[in-house]
Amino acid sequence: MSTFPSAPLSIPRWIAHRGAGKRAPENTLAAFELGWQHGWRAFECDVKLSADGVPFLLHDATLERTTDGQGVAGERPWAELATLDAGSWHSPAYAGEPLLRLDTLVDWALPRGAWLNLEIKPTPGTEAHTGRAVAEAVDRLWRRHGHGAPGGPAWPLLTSFRPEALLTARDARAHLPRGLLLDSLWPGCWAVARQLQCVAVVLNHRLWTPALVQQCRDEGWRLLTYTVNDAERAATLLQWGLDGIITDAIDTLGPGA
Repeated sequence: MSTFPSAPLSIPRWIAHRGAGKRAPENTLAAFELGWQHGWRAFECDVKLSADGVPFLLHDATLERTTDGQGVAGERPWAELATLDAGSWHSPAYAGEPLLRLDTLVDWALPRGAWLNLEIKPTPGTEAHTGRAVAEAVDRLWRRHGHGAPGGPAWPLLTSFRPEALLTARDARAHLPRGLLLDSLWPGCWAVARQLQCVAVVLNHRLWTPALVQQCRDEGWRLLTYTVNDAERAATLLQWGLDGIITDAIDTLGPGA
């Protein structure tokens, strides 16, 4: 089997960060609903595994910042995680909002035509296992919703800062599009992106220059950036030739403006 994704990747120009930026509790269904109400049709989110292997959405390794739980999220079974309040930290209006399973998000997103960028966010030490499990779940869920049939949903983009996670995702389901996330240009990063057969690179917006855009274009990669909340900066990056902007500013940029 080829290690390259089976079809060219179409990147939406505007992608809502964690569902609705800071307007709702991140990575919850309430956030995606709010983003949708603001006209957004492409979303970025973070996926990790519970202790019993359930893919769910959470950015941090630990539970304290965005739930009423404590400790390492990946060390808790889903039955326990499902009881947590993931909304009250944001505002009283979202009290009781639960953590979101990946399959629940997919069942919400794909029937309405939403596109997803899934960041594989492993609990430290579980990079290889998480990459493999998320890729297998994505393949199963998208096929269940008709990927490959006429009018079926496009594959999501799987991204990660952790090359180990992208490597096992590639080995498990080579046809899924992959992108390397970079917060700095560390030695050998471009060689790693080539080795992983990435179709995209996703950089902190401060790293981009016109020369770097051209360099990455010459590699054949699609170009995304995070987290851009300033309209002038977004316009500059698009003028330079970037494909996709990940933003918190769902009410002032893109379709929400």
